[in-house]
Amino acid sequence: MESDDDNMEEVVEGPLDDDDQPHGFCTVTYSSSDRFEGHFVHGEKNGKGKFFFFDGSTLEGFYVDDALQGQGVYTYEDGGALHGTYVDGELNGPAHEFDADDHLVFRGRYKDNIRCGMCWIYYPEGGCLVGKVNEDGEMTGKAVAYVYPDGCTALYGSFVDGELIEAQLATLTIPESGIPHFTVNPDTAVYRYDKSTSSCIAGHKLLPDPYESQRVYVAQSLISGAGEGLFAKTEAKANTVMSFYNGVRITHSEVDSRDWSRNGNTISLDDDTVIDVPEPFNRTENYCATLGHKANHSFTPNCKYDTFIHPRFGLIKCIRSIDAVQKDEELTVDYEYENEISGKSGPEAPEWYTKLLQEFQQKGSGREANETC
Repeated sequence: MESDDDNMEEVVEGPLDDDDQPHGFCTVTYSSSDRFEGHFVHGEKNGKGKFFFFDGSTLEGFYVDDALQGQGVYTYEDGGALHGTYVDGELNGPAHEFDADDHLVFRGRYKDNIRCGMCWIYYPEGGCLVGKVNEDGEMTGKAVAYVYPDGCTALYGSFVDGELIEAQLATLTIPESGIPHFTVNPDTAVYRYDKSTSSCIAGHKLLPDPYESQRVYVAQSLISGAGEGLFAKTEAKANTVMSFYNGVRITHSEVDSRDWSRNGNTISLDDDTVIDVPEPFNRTENYCATLGHKANHSFTPNCKYDTFIHPRFGLIKCIRSIDAVQKDEELTVDYEYENEISGKSGPEAPEWYTKLLQEFQQKGSGREANETC
């Protein structure tokens, strides 16, 4: 986030002083292909200026005696940006960092270009890491916490470079001092990183997620023939993460090659991976660490699937409300089978889904006909 180009060969476009040094507003292109546009005084950057680096990133701010001072903005090649405080060309002081979609991903301080002290690392999908970083600027130590999307439910304990080692349930409060305070419940279970594999759904299958447990429960579905369903334990606003969908990780080809009777709890995670909750783990007495697989299908759902970085399970899916939901309301999602499964060796959707889709489309056509009449 700083440049050593000053000692390299350069091409100057703009006014020069009597010693042929840039003087005034100039564009200087260095042999590395980095470029600086800004104000110079007798060869030194003084005033507002901006570096354009060869990799597509930029650095903009106010220069004094050839060094960036005060507030500066470093923009990454992918469009993300770091708004920081510079002293003599190095990051020293408060900083905020945003991703390419302008979501806040970091809040804290830097010292000599390295993160220091109490920092917050935010996941765009929801949740964040909070704690004092180590000397390398990593979220490593025994007093680090993952905070769930509600901003108060937390897992507090040991982390290494942001990965959960072991932690207990805690509650986050932020007093007037602004320093986060975690109240740990010593009687709760110990949570550990527990990412699934193709053969193991979880090491602690019956340890519920504390955030999810506050928001949903499983009961007989109100949808005829659907079996169990997922219900809201409390009212929630739109865009609230309600539940998590963990499972074994298998390939799309494996899903496509087997009978639909085995694919009742499969969901595409990405182009390579499908999450599956197979027998016997579809029953809560055998697996209840997450409950997202219990949500039933609707073509007019009140929730949707979304990606989520979970402290225990890693990258999984979650169920996020589309609209505000009421207490005891059944949570439904659109399975969108026709878009999720390639189905090269068979139908793209199970028979029940195809039937429901046809009925839904017929009802829609009927409404359109009535409206026309």
